[in-house]
Amino acid sequence: MIMNKFSQGLGKTMEWLEAKKRRTQISNSPKGADKAYFGYERISSRDKTDRVLQHFSSVARHYDFMNTLLSFGIHYAWKRTAVRMLKLAPGERILDVCGGTGDLAILAARVIGPAGRVVIYDINRDMIRAGMHKVIDSEIEGRLGYIQGNAESISFPDRHFDAAMVGFGIRNVTHMKKGFEEMYRVLKPGGKMMCLEFSKPTWPFFRFLYDFYSFYIMPFLGQLIAGNRYAYTHLPESIRMFPLPDELSDLLLKIGFSQVSYRNLTNGIAVIHLAIK
Repeated sequence: MIMNKFSQGLGKTMEWLEAKKRRTQISNSPKGADKAYFGYERISSRDKTDRVLQHFSSVARHYDFMNTLLSFGIHYAWKRTAVRMLKLAPGERILDVCGGTGDLAILAARVIGPAGRVVIYDINRDMIRAGMHKVIDSEIEGRLGYIQGNAESISFPDRHFDAAMVGFGIRNVTHMKKGFEEMYRVLKPGGKMMCLEFSKPTWPFFRFLYDFYSFYIMPFLGQLIAGNRYAYTHLPESIRMFPLPDELSDLLLKIGFSQVSYRNLTNGIAVIHLAIK
């Protein structure tokens, strides 16, 4: 009985099944274009962009360490799998949207060789700077480029990249559909798109444990180590507002992508989405 009451209490906080709200995340309709969700809170689009900038500036210094701590290091395995599934080739040009501290870009740079190029594209300068030290004086340093910019208006011409990828960042784009449309635009015909993102665990009991960890343990550790409980309360909320895998697949197909597929990782905590232009 105690466990049942506790589960009901958690359910009031953790809204996995807010399908209507999730749909507004992927809509670019004029009716909702001036509004966006920041976690569970519906605010103006401009406010969301500002809050995302402030949010990541506040956590940039601790971002990589907290990712490793909170995921028990498994995020590295997810990223390696995601880049491997892209099947990159030497000499290709790759765009890393919301590239942040560069983990995906570094993995890709090792594959595409000295003739290839990876552009880390992120709206937050502090996040870009926080990751630059990883490649200083390394053999891949010259393969990486950095641009501060908005994913909703990517500053490259049409059909420019062989592949585009985004890891744990598209949730934070104010108009997510526009972000995917921009990736589609800058890809060459036949270009590959990969999105690595959090999702809903498939096994109910595991989901319960994950929910408890996300809403109670993660914010506590965020406050203890990074001095920012709020940032690590927003994180699980934004995950639960993100489209479920089938919903995101439908969106990608509507944009024009083909061969859309996805693969669950670690009981569905994370998902790799793949598509072809």
